[in-house]
Amino acid sequence: MAIYPKKLKVGDTIAVIAPALSYGIVSAENRTIARNRLEKLGFKIKFGKHIEEMDEDFSSSSVESRIEDLHWAFSDPEVDAVMTVIGGFNVNQLLDYIDWELLKQNPKPFIGYSDITALQNAMFAKTGVISYSGPGFASFAEKEGFDYTLEYFKKCLMESGEYEIKPSEMWSNDRWFEDQNNRDFIHNDGWLVINEGEAEGTLLGANLCTLNLLQGTKYMPDLHDSVLFLEDDHESKGGNFDRDLQSLLHLESFHHVKGIVLGRFEKACEISNQMIVKMIKSKKELNHIPVIANVDFGHTTPFITFPIGGKVSIRVGNESFIKILEISF
Repeated sequence: MAIYPKKLKVGDTIAVIAPALSYGIVSAENRTIARNRLEKLGFKIKFGKHIEEMDEDFSSSSVESRIEDLHWAFSDPEVDAVMTVIGGFNVNQLLDYIDWELLKQNPKPFIGYSDITALQNAMFAKTGVISYSGPGFASFAEKEGFDYTLEYFKKCLMESGEYEIKPSEMWSNDRWFEDQNNRDFIHNDGWLVINEGEAEGTLLGANLCTLNLLQGTKYMPDLHDSVLFLEDDHESKGGNFDRDLQSLLHLESFHHVKGIVLGRFEKACEISNQMIVKMIKSKKELNHIPVIANVDFGHTTPFITFPIGGKVSIRVGNESFIKILEISF
């Protein structure tokens, strides 16, 4: 049974932790911008004890330090939500050391994206607690082009009831965190309809290559009656995304997947709309389910926040829609 954490409200305290890349990679200026923006929203901010630690080879702290901060954030009664600094590549190192019962007994909104996908889907598989794929702390430092991201952060985590996702007007794939004054925004042509149809189910997924790290383990969620939200970063260039998707299709439970929503690819992936359609249409396993692409989530900005383990309804075709069906608390 799914466990929904309480919605965020003004005055709540957010704990910031670094279960993947260290806080040390975030510039002083961006730290200040992010904290000020969150405090302006009415939140109090607390930081994990070890988030500044950084091994020079892995750009993250030790497993022990990351586990300590994670457990602190969920056990501290003053903390109402837990936000990760950013993504990374090694969060799956933590899974065997997490006190899952602690997380289950203290459900709080847990927010992050990219590498955090492994921890979020494992959390749902082990505890039934819903977490949220959305902006990390560092994302709140983006000066321009953040309005859409913030809008869906609020819709998902601060407002009641279901909400419908609409395409952003503009998107970007520049390195804004290195140069906030020279941005490259691109007009959004909207979603790409691939397979028409309707579906409703449990929302699972996010970063595909990270989700696939859970295959064959006790941390992989059951895909029965799910709608998969899938995206990947520049490392999916060429055929990598195709083979990662094919690997997911080989799972026995994939036959019970109801639909697929694909996030926007980074420009460095060099994956055109034509290639996306070709990838999907080449897989007979997908012929009977709706598939839509170029939705605002992944490694481009801006992006939506959505509940991993929550309920979603999609229609692909004329008047396509994506609705997050939330239980309000």
